Amino acid sequence: MLSKEEEIDILKSKSNYEDAQSSSIEALKIVQKSRGWVSKQAIREISKVLKIPESNLEEVATFYSQIFRKPVGRNIIRYCDSVVCYMYGCEDIKSCLENALNISIGGTTKDFRFTLLPICCLGNCDNAPTIMINDNTYSRLSLKQVVELLELYK
Repeated sequence: MLSKEEEIDILKSKSNYEDAQSSSIEALKIVQKSRGWVSKQAIREISKVLKIPESNLEEVATFYSQIFRKPVGRNIIRYCDSVVCYMYGCEDIKSCLENALNISIGGTTKDFRFTLLPICCLGNCDNAPTIMINDNTYSRLSLKQVVELLELYK
């Protein structure tokens, strides 16, 4: 069930758009911000608040990789796997992260501290390889620096 606060925020957001469908991304983001992910039940409840079909919300939620459909870690690590980052060692960074966290791409650590996700480009090609942890970007990383970064977020 949506909290009263979530419902109020969704309705407030809806008023900024011409129609309810246009506010669906904002509604999903509101729920994700408060819960960390968007469940099937949350989709159903948002649908009732916005008065749009659940399928429309599912389409939006599954299209955007930044909308999480399952529980994720407290810290989201995105490693850039663009061509430039590939040339500068993103595969080594990815392997280092997988080994240090004992998860594979798309996985979440058992303690829900970290989720590891690929991203096609972080727009920081002149400083490759690049990763992003939550809202912070780290560039020109060595494997040693990657391990040190993980310690900062534990």
